[in-house]
Amino acid sequence: MGNVKISFAETLGRIKDMNSVNNGPDGEFDVGSYQAYADARIPFARLHDSSFNWRHTVDILCVFPDFDADENDPASYDFTLTDEYLDTIEKTGTKIFYRLGNSIEAESKKYGAVPPKDFHKWARICEHIVRHENEGWADGYRRGIEYWEIWNEPDLVSKSCWTGTTAQFIELFDIAINHLKKCFPDLKFGGPALTHVKRAEFFDEFIPYLKEKKPPMDFFSFHKYGSVPEKFAEDIGIAKNYMVEAGYPDCELILNEWNYLLGWSPKEKLIHSYRGLHELIGASFCAAVMTVCQDTALDHLMYYDARHSSYFNGLFERYSWENLKPYYAFYAFADLADLGTEVKTVADGEGLYALAAKSRDGGHGALLLTNYRNETSLDGKEYPPQDVRIEWDGLCDKPVRVTVRMLDADRDLSEISGETFGSGAGFHTLSLPMFGTVLVHYDAE
Repeated sequence: MGNVKISFAETLGRIKDMNSVNNGPDGEFDVGSYQAYADARIPFARLHDSSFNWRHTVDILCVFPDFDADENDPASYDFTLTDEYLDTIEKTGTKIFYRLGNSIEAESKKYGAVPPKDFHKWARICEHIVRHENEGWADGYRRGIEYWEIWNEPDLVSKSCWTGTTAQFIELFDIAINHLKKCFPDLKFGGPALTHVKRAEFFDEFIPYLKEKKPPMDFFSFHKYGSVPEKFAEDIGIAKNYMVEAGYPDCELILNEWNYLLGWSPKEKLIHSYRGLHELIGASFCAAVMTVCQDTALDHLMYYDARHSSYFNGLFERYSWENLKPYYAFYAFADLADLGTEVKTVADGEGLYALAAKSRDGGHGALLLTNYRNETSLDGKEYPPQDVRIEWDGLCDKPVRVTVRMLDADRDLSEISGETFGSGAGFHTLSLPMFGTVLVHYDAE
């Protein structure tokens, strides 16, 4: 039997933004994913690969289509569809995380991945995009977008995002971040959204640059695809060490692309990954990763992807926009984020990942618990449910109503039990299937 102990009296800090995503909702307002997206209470939407669904949006190539045009002239910019896209995201209550650059290009000819002809002009173009969205320039808005990311995956070996050298990218990054931070000292600028933190050859040039030039980098962003939650914590630790080494101990860490992946090859593993990330195993994996990352140095975690046409969209069904199983992991995590404060939680049992939170007034608490084991994903075996005893104390001195909601093959966070305890402590047991997730609420009556 597994055991979970929740100590509501022992607080550990705020529940962080581990449930952000890439991109906004799709479809028409009455038939698309808008309402479900809003209901999930997603903190941030990172704008990358947005133009694959919302054409002519976000990317520098789309917003400023003629690089030879005058970057100071509003007529040189095409903001129309980008503004409509950002409007739809903001209507759901989600904040914008704007990636300055271009979408990935897997095709043989590159357009946005090619280094700009003039790095200084590119920086000024970015400046005017910020001014349009935040300061009303060119009939713009005052959205208050705080995070602005410079480029995406310049270290990708396929050159699908950057065809230049590492030295060239560092020059662009340096020019852009210094210019933008000078223009907007109160906003946050960073990057460079690396494919992962173990590509040593990139860091061999990037870290010495940071040490020597000391650019005003507010956050460092990177990506991670995998199937072992603990490996995510390992990469976050590597990223933190790099930033400390470079002299940026307080730099925010943002992992802004991640998903379930057994491997890019062979084909069997990739296909299994695409299937699994849409199913119950994907939901359990998401709950486990968000739980693990909460207790690391990471500041933001952003799932890739909420675009319904993406292979990596495990939230919404591609054609009907119906909620898929992983959607409910994000919905459940948002309940903990709404409460706000993490409390001490200890899980003892194979494959158990647990995270709990309480409200500021101490009258409400919640537990997110999942049963995830990576090694079971390809063996084809059926595993019995795991019995789990959940012990809790320190919530309040009033009677407490405990409600258990289950996410499994047959239920989408449906209530399976509810009972009232006479004080702020007690225990209850449940049977948790492999890849099952429960959301337990503790509410003072």
